[in-house]
Amino acid sequence: MKKRTSGMLMPISSLPSPYGIGTLGKEAFDFIDFLAKSKMTVWQILPLLPTNYGDSPYQSCAGNALNFYFIDFPALVEEGLLREEDVSSVDWGSDPRRVDYGALFRNKAVLLKRAFASFDQTEKDFVSFLKRGEYRDFAVFMTLKENFSHKPWTEWGEYRKYDEKKIAAFCAEHEEEIDFWQFTQFLFLRQWKKLKAYAGERGISIFGDMPLYLAYDSVEVWKYGNKLFRMDEERIPEAVAGCPPDAFSEDGQLWGNPTYDWEKMKEDGYAWWKERIAYAFRFFDLVRIDHFRGFDRYYAIPYGEKTARVGEWVDGPKAALFASFRRRRIVAEDLGVIDDGVISLMKEVGYPGMKVLSFAFDGNEDNPHKPSNFGKNVVAYSGTHDNMPLVGLLEEASKEEREIFLHDLKAECKRASIKGNYATDEEVCKTIVRLLFLSRANLAIVPYFDLKALGKEGRINHPSTVSSANWTYRFVREDFSPSMIARIRRLVRQSNR
Repeated sequence: MKKRTSGMLMPISSLPSPYGIGTLGKEAFDFIDFLAKSKMTVWQILPLLPTNYGDSPYQSCAGNALNFYFIDFPALVEEGLLREEDVSSVDWGSDPRRVDYGALFRNKAVLLKRAFASFDQTEKDFVSFLKRGEYRDFAVFMTLKENFSHKPWTEWGEYRKYDEKKIAAFCAEHEEEIDFWQFTQFLFLRQWKKLKAYAGERGISIFGDMPLYLAYDSVEVWKYGNKLFRMDEERIPEAVAGCPPDAFSEDGQLWGNPTYDWEKMKEDGYAWWKERIAYAFRFFDLVRIDHFRGFDRYYAIPYGEKTARVGEWVDGPKAALFASFRRRRIVAEDLGVIDDGVISLMKEVGYPGMKVLSFAFDGNEDNPHKPSNFGKNVVAYSGTHDNMPLVGLLEEASKEEREIFLHDLKAECKRASIKGNYATDEEVCKTIVRLLFLSRANLAIVPYFDLKALGKEGRINHPSTVSSANWTYRFVREDFSPSMIARIRRLVRQSNR
């Protein structure tokens, strides 16, 4: 990332689609065309992992599985695996701007099972895929989940504790269901391969995302337990992950994810983590690793605590884990509590960190997110998937906060020789996006909600909350206009990106 370039944050789930959620189908190809016509070269997405409770791709039931919600139905109709009426007769939700996860949960797997019944299971590629068994653990896990009414593994009775003999006996009785769940991964991979190849042909790099932690109700915790995580033989965690109290949260953030046993992982050279990173690069040209500071030190909260008030900082693997990945295009999410250890780790690995202009205008001249304070080796954003859109931020700001925000923004624009427009919140948003593009950062990423100058309705996620507003916002086809293409092209040309 030594060249000046630009891209857009657009979750696949947020793409237009008549089937309840964005998919790997026509609208994804159209979006690649939209980026190419706009002269952008990077598409940043969120994790491709299957979602779990709360619908968050950062709380997945599997570290290396693929979200079958993204499988495109028209492609299956074209292949003769489904009929058009099979798909069109389903109610995918009433609001084209919101994902209805309940409708997806009720209907997506049902239709995919119908497609599986029509599929030639002796197909050579599928037989080879099954023999490799790469997604078999996920398939077994999902089959057990279905058999136990989608309850977490802690409520699976005799299968609560992973026992190879018991699991083998269960599998012998449920091979058809296990093959189905592997089929979902086979379909995803086949569709992703076409989409990724098309992006490459159009000069678009795909920027993926890897969560640091896994959900407690995940196949890895269930199968490996204390071989990977800090927990006892019964898979009761010693500690869970989160963030300590700060100015924004007096109780801190209690995420609840099991923490890794880094000392045990060190014994085999962090093999599991290295395989996970290598796996990510099979899908993506660039990879953002979430909560990168956790590799230096992570905040561990004793299991059972109701808040994050009680906890301790524990050493992580530091730079040793990344010794064989120095030349990889990795971006470190280094937001939040940053201390000397994180700064030292970032220098040692050399990966670009993140700067977010939403955080920049707070009256602090030394704020590292101000464009005048950061250099080239960063990925700069107007906001991330966890941020309020800029217009929403301005709408909710107090009079004093707004005055400070605009004072700082005007000062930054003056330093950058930018003539800003501050007449309306929409114009302020456009001014910040322009400042972002003209910054020194080698890579500038703008979420589409800020290009569209959306308010709070366009927010993707509000951290540490479970809500029907999280992970659900969607765009419609009319949002991608020729005038927007022209505007982005001007930004790209003026900023030499």
